[in-house]
Amino acid sequence: MEYGLIGSKLGHSYSKIIHEMLCGYRYDLCPLPTEEEARAFLTRRQFKAINVTIPYKRLVMEYCTYIDPRAKAIGAVNTVVNKNGLLYGYNTDYLGFAHLCDAHGVDFAGKTVLILGTGGTHNTVTAVCQDAGAKQVLTASRTGKGDALLYSEAMHRPDVQIIVNTTPCGMFPNVGQCLIDPKAFPALEAVLDVVYNPFRTELLLRAEDCGVTAAGGFEMLVAQAVFAAEHFTGRQLDTA
Repeated sequence: MEYGLIGSKLGHSYSKIIHEMLCGYRYDLCPLPTEEEARAFLTRRQFKAINVTIPYKRLVMEYCTYIDPRAKAIGAVNTVVNKNGLLYGYNTDYLGFAHLCDAHGVDFAGKTVLILGTGGTHNTVTAVCQDAGAKQVLTASRTGKGDALLYSEAMHRPDVQIIVNTTPCGMFPNVGQCLIDPKAFPALEAVLDVVYNPFRTELLLRAEDCGVTAAGGFEMLVAQAVFAAEHFTGRQLDTA
């Protein structure tokens, strides 16, 4: 394989279509259901460059000789380039999420943000929010471990102005699922969901009913793919 995507489940992925339209190279989907299979794949290093998705964005860092400072700070790598047998890791999700926010006029400066989920994408979204000047970044999860709130507790935070879902909740084939009710947040201005299949998750549909900005993860997916393809090819692409 020259270029492609690894992750545990890839049946929902649009990455092959996007990358092949962007640059014309062949891009393969390589599902690796177990950690053992993922480690074996990374040990062989039989690829030019890959993207990495759930749940291997942290694991892959163990195999990288060089990790971009932003990716290291976030603690997640989603783009890996093989340079003469040495693996170089980057995080283009950061730029992809920042693009999604800019495209929909979502400004974090001085705002209270609630992030749903605690996985690798949570760290990426947190970094974007903090770099953009968010007043406070809260986290909610099913367990409430660490500093995270339970979802039921988060529903009692009337100060929340922006909500970002970083969990797979609502993703195909489990459409119609939703972790929280946007109507519980009187100060709500925007809801962002990194899920891109379906385009409009149940969370976003409920946010639209509240009359607030609601944007899904497809634009983020395309944008991060553009930035990943730049690492793959070593040339700058037209971000328009």
